[in-house]
Amino acid sequence: MIKLNKLSIAFALLAAFAPLAPAQESAPAEPTKPLVLTEAIPMPGVQGRFDHFATDGKGHVFVSSVGSNTVEVIDVSARVRTHTITGIPEPQGLAFAPEANKLYAGSGEGKLYIYDGTSYDLVKILDFGDDVDNLRYDAPTKRVYAGYGGEESGAISAVDTTTNERISGEFKLGAHPESFQIEKNGPNIYVNLPDLKQIAVINRSTQAITRWPLSIEQNFPMALDEADHRLFVVTHQPARLAVFNTQSGKLVASLPCVQEADEVYFDAARKRIYIPGAEAYISVFQEKDPDHFQPIAKIPSALGARTAGYFGKGKKGFDRFFLAVPARSASAAEMWIYSVQD
Repeated sequence: MIKLNKLSIAFALLAAFAPLAPAQESAPAEPTKPLVLTEAIPMPGVQGRFDHFATDGKGHVFVSSVGSNTVEVIDVSARVRTHTITGIPEPQGLAFAPEANKLYAGSGEGKLYIYDGTSYDLVKILDFGDDVDNLRYDAPTKRVYAGYGGEESGAISAVDTTTNERISGEFKLGAHPESFQIEKNGPNIYVNLPDLKQIAVINRSTQAITRWPLSIEQNFPMALDEADHRLFVVTHQPARLAVFNTQSGKLVASLPCVQEADEVYFDAARKRIYIPGAEAYISVFQEKDPDHFQPIAKIPSALGARTAGYFGKGKKGFDRFFLAVPARSASAAEMWIYSVQD
């Protein structure tokens, strides 16, 4: 028989009746970031600021480099720049017509350059006179709409992507048009006119132009939620995301956002808004309902990186947000790719 001394018994009793140590609580899970940086594609030799993006829907994205007078072609799958289109003085807006397989590039010198969408050979140049800026492709009509001109000549006109010819008639606006959006299931084109502190609404069926006066200034980027009748406009003075009801023209929400934004994108699947700005972050907002929005993230980026592209999910289901980062003293220009998270 094993004999226990008094000290052993005392330790045994203490062990038996000692309170159990509390289980360690697990740290709370961090909220999922809406955008996660996953790739950085170098673009050596590209200088100065960028302007606008486009995609061919087949794995390539295009970005205009104003400082280098080029359009850079990025193969997203291969994660490499595959081509540089040269010879465009001050390239600005870009659009791609998939059915015609053509790339369109606007120029600050007032011309529209048309390229073959595979070889990138120049097909034709159309002269608009002054400052061809934003471009939009309208798939139902197979037209590319171009905003161009100055204070007196500011207008929007269309090009037939089949014939490469301008369509007769234009919508005169009396100021240079910045970003504009085209309804897919309706007749309207919404146009930012910062010089007039207005949003112009063009009815393509009646040719009528309605104007919404603004109390905020420098309205440049624009996005459209056609299904819920909401127009998203970003202003610089002050830096705001302004949301308008397209049926009434009334402002329904105004929220502070990143400064000096050149783009705004609406993510219809997630009801989110993405705004890249020069302050080195991307403002992300979540829609609660069509009249209420809340900021949910400030995604780190780079100083001066205010040109972005978002085109929804690709054919392979990948959802990417593209950001053009200008060259800095220690590094070349880059294309940053963010993965969009649910």
